[in-house]
Amino acid sequence: MTRADHLPAPTQILQEVFGYSAFRGAQADIVGHVVAGGDALVLMPTGGGKSLCYQIPAIARHRSQQGVTVVVSPLIALMHDQVGALEEAGVHAAFLNSSLSGEQAAHVEREMMSGRLVMLYAAPERITNPRFLAQLDSLQERGLLSLFAIDEAHCVSQWGHDFRSEYLALSLLHERYPEVPRIALTATADDLTRADIIERLRLEEARVFISSFDRPNIRYTIVEKDSKPRDQLLRFIQDEHHEDAGVVYCQSRKKVDETADWLVSAGIKALPYHAGLDAAVRQRHQDRFLREDSIVMVATIAFGMGIDKPDVRFVAHLDLPKNIESYYQETGRAGRDGAAADAWMTYGLADVVNQRRMIDESPAGEEFKKGQRGKLDALLALAEATDCRRVRLLAYFGELSTACGNCDNCLVPPATWDGTDSARKLLSCIYRFHQNGGQRFGAGHLIDVLRGKVTDKVTQYGHQSLSTWGIGADLPETQWRAVLRQLIALGHVFTEGEYMTLALADSARAVLKGEVQLLLRVPTAAPKRGRLTRGTKPGAGSGKSSAPIELDDDALARFELLKAWRAEVAKEHGLPAYVIFQNVTLAEMARQNPQSLDELVGISGVGAKKLEAYGEEILRVLG
Repeated sequence: MTRADHLPAPTQILQEVFGYSAFRGAQADIVGHVVAGGDALVLMPTGGGKSLCYQIPAIARHRSQQGVTVVVSPLIALMHDQVGALEEAGVHAAFLNSSLSGEQAAHVEREMMSGRLVMLYAAPERITNPRFLAQLDSLQERGLLSLFAIDEAHCVSQWGHDFRSEYLALSLLHERYPEVPRIALTATADDLTRADIIERLRLEEARVFISSFDRPNIRYTIVEKDSKPRDQLLRFIQDEHHEDAGVVYCQSRKKVDETADWLVSAGIKALPYHAGLDAAVRQRHQDRFLREDSIVMVATIAFGMGIDKPDVRFVAHLDLPKNIESYYQETGRAGRDGAAADAWMTYGLADVVNQRRMIDESPAGEEFKKGQRGKLDALLALAEATDCRRVRLLAYFGELSTACGNCDNCLVPPATWDGTDSARKLLSCIYRFHQNGGQRFGAGHLIDVLRGKVTDKVTQYGHQSLSTWGIGADLPETQWRAVLRQLIALGHVFTEGEYMTLALADSARAVLKGEVQLLLRVPTAAPKRGRLTRGTKPGAGSGKSSAPIELDDDALARFELLKAWRAEVAKEHGLPAYVIFQNVTLAEMARQNPQSLDELVGISGVGAKKLEAYGEEILRVLG
């Protein structure tokens, strides 16, 4: 009889350690496969419970004397919080990274080498360090190396949205420890990225588990960018997310700093985060975001991977992301607790031009650039869509769905108009520029000529004599910009050179000949909708509290008392409040108002260790 025959039941661990009564979705199949020693690649959306897919096998295998699970994790902050949460749940875990003193690191290594440690979190560059590999060799020789879990596995792929070269060396885990099972996990990967992960991590024999990518609690909204996008952002926050935690993504460090300062001046508790800040400042801002309520983090994409804060109520983009994977990963940081959340983005012509320029000016090879252009085109199609955003988003990842009734296009269907003739006028004007001495111009001058606006440049080049002069005077500038943006998104027009001048693609010929009909969105302002109702479908009404479920007045008062108690405990332990208990658990306590430990143990999220540590205190607060 082998040690595997004595493995404890995963469901028992789920209930005893984490306080959940049942697995969700594919979790049970994944856990069972990995507990039994199988390799796995897991694609599961943010908030879908990926961590449990390796944490429960780690606990089960450790209890049967199979040793330590090594978790590859890319961020120090994530390691700290996940280890803190595991220790709170009664699971012996630790991390090795640069934040530890020599004495602390030595203690962790002793715990690892003794086999007492259940899970060790470390960055990929440490795991492939010769000294650390020698320690793993020793564990393997003594039968104490249980499992490798590779989180954020998309980082290994050049096609992924966050490629990290240090992940490439992780293929040696298979070569050096072929008998030790491996589980690789990611929230986003299209077919190309999945194939790359499998090849680079040597997971050809692994079982692939693909969960639904749908996040039904997130409401997707994309609005046309006007001349004052920060005002658009402020209205969105004030109208729909007053005093909520959120993340605002900007493309540049300068824009992050300016936007954060501007939001603060408007009364929003905002903090900047980007790689140009001092490391201590970045850490302090991240800690405040994780530990305080109502903080809005304004950040570049340097912020986000591994952020476990469950009560982020919105993610906003002031600039277009690079591709759908990035958009999905970043918006997925909203609503990890399952309560209603918003993914809001403002998008304009300059975004399209800037993203295409970054691809064109990249030093990468032409094959890679071609792939990136294709990914950008898919994102632009999502932004310009007049049908359900969620259907298009899920289709990108190969998942069929029906209209969600919960994105901006479903809630307020956009008007469309036959833009074929206007598109032909615009394309003709670009063509006339080129005929007139091979000249090329940008969007502003093009629109001035179409609308018959006399400017110094128009006079300088004599463009009032062109046949296209003034033929678009019937449309406002905003609508012409929308036409041009959609023609670029559709690939009929492209930009080139330092000044981003406009040129015609080969496909423009069919449009000019009238062989292609173009139904375009009518530019509209986003409707004002009010706050999301907690615990109901987004857009259904206005909520009255920060609770993730609807509570009556008495229960709401209990919820606030529990939050205040939790804040004290979290401060004492030096951990984010949600590591002690998530809001959904506190809200359920407040709703049920348990009067005994037996009643408390039935609430989701209350495991054995937490019941022992906090049960009497919770009853005192509720009493």
